[in-house]
This record gives sequence, structure tokens and C-alpha cells, in this order.
Amino acid sequence: MLAIMPDMLVKLLELPPVPVIDGVTIRRPRAYERSAVARFVNAFGGGWADEFDTGFGHFPPSVFIATIGGTPGAKTAEIVGFAAYDCTARGFFGPTGVSESQRGRGVGKALLIAALHAMREVGYVYAIIGGVGPADFYAKTVGAVIIDDGPGLYSDLLKP
Repeated sequence: MLAIMPDMLVKLLELPPVPVIDGVTIRRPRAYERSAVARFVNAFGGGWADEFDTGFGHFPPSVFIATIGGTPGAKTAEIVGFAAYDCTARGFFGPTGVSESQRGRGVGKALLIAALHAMREVGYVYAIIGGVGPADFYAKTVGAVIIDDGPGLYSDLLKP
């Protein structure tokens, strides 16, 4: 039996600024990084790579990544987190994930807020966070409120 996870609603007109985390860059991935991002997201499972790939079809992409080690002079950066919006449905935030090694540093918070700011910039006033796990995190971070006890959009899922 699937766990019921609620949908939440967040007002985009009063968002906090995107936090700055030492050594972490929050940005949209470039088209030529699509495969590397897909590999990273695919490791989280749950079909998230399919959703995330949809974000690359938008211009600009409706996806963000968090990287470390991409400072000037560095040859490569390592992806440590991702967030997306308008992938599963218009007006929806998600999916999102952060490497275990980077959890607790605020990377997820920065990705969430960056994506929500992007949604506001294209005209959304509210966003839906679908099928959330950490409802307390979203409530505390951006004032999200539960609007549905689920499964909402994530019902009638195909078996892998």
C-alpha cells in the first residue's frame, strides 16, 4: 500500500531570499549537462529522472541544480542536489533531492526557494508542492499549507 502524502500550497508573493551556502552554487543546468544531471537524478529513483527531463524541454529549463567545486579555475563541478517545477503538471514544484553528504547544510532549502522564485518570475502567484514527504520542512521554509491529503496527481501510477 502506498503511503498517502499530502499536496501543499505556497504563496509566491512573500518568499524569502535564496540562501547563500559557502561552496555551493545554485543554477539552472545547461543543455550539454543534460545526461550528467539525468544520471544524478536517476539515482534517486521513483521516476524522477523522467519528470526532471521534462524540465529540459522548457526554455529556460524549469530545473535547478546545486553544485560544489565549480569555482573559477576548477575543471569540473559535482552535482549535489536538484529541484524542478512545471514538470509533472503546470504550477507544481518538484521533484527535488539532495545528496546524503550535503543534507543538513541548507542545500534543499536553497533549491526550493530558487525554483519558487523562478515560478513567481514567470507569473505564478501560488505553487503546489505535490505528494510531499517533509510537510513540516515546507511549512517552516516557505509557509506552505496542506490542501489535500493525497494522493492527488500521483494516483493510478504505472508499475515500473
